[in-house]
Amino acid sequence: MFRSAIVFIGGGIGSVLRYAISGWVYTIMGADFPYGTFAVNIIGSFVIGLFLTIAEDRFLVNSDMRAFVAIGIIGGFTTFSTFTYETMELFKSGSYLAAATNIVGSIVVALFAAWLGNIVGKLV
Repeated sequence: MFRSAIVFIGGGIGSVLRYAISGWVYTIMGADFPYGTFAVNIIGSFVIGLFLTIAEDRFLVNSDMRAFVAIGIIGGFTTFSTFTYETMELFKSGSYLAAATNIVGSIVVALFAAWLGNIVGKLV
């Protein structure tokens, strides 16, 4: 129950950060391209790679703190970060086919799901 609570709190923090940072980026760059979302995805991917490497390789960070930061804050900030980190781990372990399948499958299936949701939303 404690872990769920800290992930919940971290997710709220990450979501507010995503809202603030993406809005700030859109203000600077304009809205003719999804600059805010792009920036958040890149920042989140960098931060999860940095944090988990430090937490697992350099300093031992307890599992509750890893859950709060990686799943909660960074996951609330962007789920794209989790996707990129897990894909990188597949590459590092030599699971190249699984990594490529995850990349292509996630992007293609997610785009299809968004398209399908759009269609269903128009029918409702």
